Amino acid sequence: MSELEVIVKAMDDKLATNIVAIDMAEVSPLFDTFVLCSASNERLMNAIKDNIKEQCEINDIEIKSIEGLRNSKWLLIDCGDVVCHIFQEEERKSYNLEKLWGDMPRIDIEDMLQK
Repeated sequence: MSELEVIVKAMDDKLATNIVAIDMAEVSPLFDTFVLCSASNERLMNAIKDNIKEQCEINDIEIKSIEGLRNSKWLLIDCGDVVCHIFQEEERKSYNLEKLWGDMPRIDIEDMLQK
């Protein structure tokens, strides 16, 4: 299973919504992919983060850092080639990374999500 697939499935397993993967390889020398998702509250954000950590451990994927831990509405998990963004919905709308990086190609993740 690819690093991206492990992360997307970990998000999906914990009921993350609006999961989007953006191919950033052409503009970033540090990472290849942004994966964004939304959660309805801080408790769900933390459950998603914890599941990503657990699944990365199981699949030998190194987590370089996690930012925004306490009372945050945006968590960032740096997994090397993949950077995860977990937002509360209103914060995601405010930052609007999809629009900021709107000219970058999206990665089709439909096959990675539960039906």
